[in-house]
Amino acid sequence: MLPTEPKLLIDGPRQASQTIVLAHGAGAGMDSEFMQAMAEGLAGYGLKVARFEFPYMIQRREVGTRRPPDREPALRESWLEVIELFESDSLIIGGKSMGGRIASLIADEARVSGLVCLGYPFHPSGKPDKLRTVHLKAIKTPTLIVQGERDALGNKEDVAGYTLSKKIQFHWLPDGDHSFKPRKISGQSQEGNWNDAIRMVAEFAQLLPAKKGGDHIP
Repeated sequence: MLPTEPKLLIDGPRQASQTIVLAHGAGAGMDSEFMQAMAEGLAGYGLKVARFEFPYMIQRREVGTRRPPDREPALRESWLEVIELFESDSLIIGGKSMGGRIASLIADEARVSGLVCLGYPFHPSGKPDKLRTVHLKAIKTPTLIVQGERDALGNKEDVAGYTLSKKIQFHWLPDGDHSFKPRKISGQSQEGNWNDAIRMVAEFAQLLPAKKGGDHIP
């Protein structure tokens, strides 16, 4: 057990055979509409879902002012501390945008069972030449990236030209943006894309090894 355990939001059956831990994106916390929908939806498929926040977001809540994300080493350390609370050999980790990207950086090191990225930021906004794909070329952890077809941080056409590990599989959401929201003219809906994302993550989880033992969280 850690001296001070991170605060977690838990959805789904406490004794579920599989657990997925999700981290938030850069701009909104673990209780955002997107994160809440993903957690509740996955819990509906029988998964235990845990959410946590990075230090800068915790401080933002405490002082009431916006803060930029912590530097990458601190974000990585936060992820590793949370993973210590669970049986990592059967744990799925991931999250929204930045949360999923940082999870992808430590997935192999943490020896988790699977990785899920909900809107992976393949490059910073407006900088398509600054790719964040070096580690994704050799990642060994089974990975699912759920991405909107017109995501400004990595659309379907651009991503098709990237060299990525064969351990990565994609599910493309019709006309979705970085938060999976489609344009009205597309005939698709945000709710439909969110439900599709939830279903695909649940199906991905079902193909991974189930939990052998318990984790530290009741």
